[in-house]
Amino acid sequence: MIELDISIERNGNMVPVGTITGNGVSDAAFQYTPEYRRSPDAAALSVSLPLQDDPFSPARTARFFDGLLPEGFTRRSVAKWIHVDEDNYLSILHTLGRECLGAVRVSEPGESEAASYEPVSSEHIRELAEEGVSKSTDLVIKSHLSLTGASGKVGLYYDAEQKAWYLPHGLAASTHIVKQSHIRLDGIVTNEQLSMMTAARCGIAIPHSFIVNTGRGAENEILFATERYDRLISKDAPRLSGLPRPLRLHQEDFAQAMGIPASEKYEHDGGSHMREMFDILRKYSANPIEDQLKLWDLIVFNYLIGNTDAHIKNFSLLYGRDLNSIRLAPAYDIVSTVVYEQSTRDMAFSVGGVRSIDDVDEDAFRRAAKEVGLGERIAMTRYAQMCSRFSEALSSGAEALAEEGYDHVFEMKERILNSGGIRNISRNGYTKGENT
Repeated sequence: MIELDISIERNGNMVPVGTITGNGVSDAAFQYTPEYRRSPDAAALSVSLPLQDDPFSPARTARFFDGLLPEGFTRRSVAKWIHVDEDNYLSILHTLGRECLGAVRVSEPGESEAASYEPVSSEHIRELAEEGVSKSTDLVIKSHLSLTGASGKVGLYYDAEQKAWYLPHGLAASTHIVKQSHIRLDGIVTNEQLSMMTAARCGIAIPHSFIVNTGRGAENEILFATERYDRLISKDAPRLSGLPRPLRLHQEDFAQAMGIPASEKYEHDGGSHMREMFDILRKYSANPIEDQLKLWDLIVFNYLIGNTDAHIKNFSLLYGRDLNSIRLAPAYDIVSTVVYEQSTRDMAFSVGGVRSIDDVDEDAFRRAAKEVGLGERIAMTRYAQMCSRFSEALSSGAEALAEEGYDHVFEMKERILNSGGIRNISRNGYTKGENT
C-alpha cells in the first residue's frame, strides 16, 4: 500500500493538504483531508483539482503530480538509481518531492527532515558545465530536488553578494535553476540569454537570468542561470545555514491546470491549447484582462524569436504567497529553436489553425485573436507593436551580451533574424494596426 502526504507552503509555513493512497500507479488517488477542506483559507492545489470531498481518479491524480517531475534522461537516471520503472511516478516523486517547482512537498507519513545548504565549489560548477546532464542528475539525486522538463538542470541557492553557490539539502529551498550548455545545440546558453534579454526589451515579464562562465568563455564552460520566480526572499527572512531562507510560491504549468499529461504537452491536430489557456486566465486570474494581453504578447514573441518548443508546460500560473490569488507567471524557457536544423518548424500549438512557423502570418494571428476571445483591434495593435520593436530589441540585447565578452552573440542574432518568425515579417510587413 502506498501512502504519501501532500503539503503546500503558505506564507512560509507548510500546511498538510491531503494524501495519495493506492496499491500502485494504476489506482493511486489524491484526496484532500477533511481538516484542510474545512479550513477557511483552504485553496485548491490546482485548477484541475478543485476542492472536493471525494478522491480524484488515478488519471487526474497522475496528470498533476507526474507533472512535477523531470522528463528525459534525468527521469530515466533517477528511476534507474532507485530501481523502478520510469513510469512509476509515485516512487520518483517520493524521492524528489522535497523541493518541487512551486510550493508542494511530498513525503511519507510522519517523515521529517532537516534543512541545510552545502557550499558548491567552483570545481563542481565547472563539472556541471563540462559534463552536462549527467552531473546535473547527480546533483538532483543528491538534493532530492524535482524540476520539470527534459533538459539537464539543477536547483541551487545563489548568494549574489558573495557570488557563491549552495546545494540545498532536505527541505531547503533553491533560488535559481541552472542549466548546462547542450553539446548538440551550439550556442544554446547564449541563445537563451539573448532570447530572454530580447523578451524583456519587448515588454515581456521575465525572471532575472545570467550566464555563469566557469572558464574562458568557451561554449562548454558556461551555464545558464535563472532566478526562480516561485521563490521569494523577504527582508526579515529567517536564516538557514547563515543564508536568508526563501519562501516558496505555488505555481502550476498549463498542462497541469488543463489536466493534460506531459506526454501531450504538444498540441495534436484539432487541438485548442491556446484557447484553453485564455479560458483559464479569464476564469481564474486575479487580473484576467491584463494577463490575457500578457499571454498574447508572449505568444507573438515566441513566434518572432522562433521558439517552436513553447508548449503548454512552458507557460504557468503563479499563486500569491497566501494561495488566494492567481496570475500568469513570468516567461521562461525562451529559446530560438529554429536556428538549429534538427529542430522542427512546427509550432508547439497552432496559431489561427496554422502550425508551421513559415505559414503563420498576420491573418493567422487575427483568426487566433477571435478564437481566444480577444478584441481584434487591441490584439492586432499589440501584434504590430511587438513586430515593430523586435529587431531593435534583439540588437540591443546582442550588444549588451557582447559587452560581457560574448562576441559570438552577433552570429546568433543573425541566425534568429534569418530563421525566426521575424523573417516572415521582414518579407511581408505588417499593417501596424491601421486596418484593425
